[in-house]
Amino acid sequence: MSLRDIQVRTLADAPSTFGEVVGGRAALVVNVASKCGLTPQYAGLVRLQERYGDKGFTVVGVPCNQFAGQEPGSAEEIQQFCATNYGADFPLLEKTEVNGENRHPLYAALAQAQDAEGEAGDIQWNFEKFLLDREGNVVARFRPRTEPEDPAVVEAIEKVVG
Repeated sequence: MSLRDIQVRTLADAPSTFGEVVGGRAALVVNVASKCGLTPQYAGLVRLQERYGDKGFTVVGVPCNQFAGQEPGSAEEIQQFCATNYGADFPLLEKTEVNGENRHPLYAALAQAQDAEGEAGDIQWNFEKFLLDREGNVVARFRPRTEPEDPAVVEAIEKVVG
């Protein structure tokens, strides 16, 4: 099964597939949280969306409450937080488990990807990033403390958007 075929729900609780959400674009999939020390990374994610959105790229935010309960809000609260505080207009999926026995199938697939050090496996914390090409293949994995606009992230995005 391709990542594009995996069933997801949007933050608005609409059923979809990951492929429908990204719509043939390259994507940076990020598990996000509104009450995390890394939450200011939203600003960099928004700037990436603005910079590359018209070149066939999108950020996909995946709210997750598995790390110290740092995304406790309802779907409406999450949407309002993202829009009000960061002007985020990229797709957001429903609150999702990224690790453990209830790990979403999207993250079961993503967790198999290796980072720059060759490490795969569980998501370490909020704001772990996976870059997918237009065909839905994982081409890079960046750990949580890597800022969205880190030169390595930007270079990888530029390679996939051409």
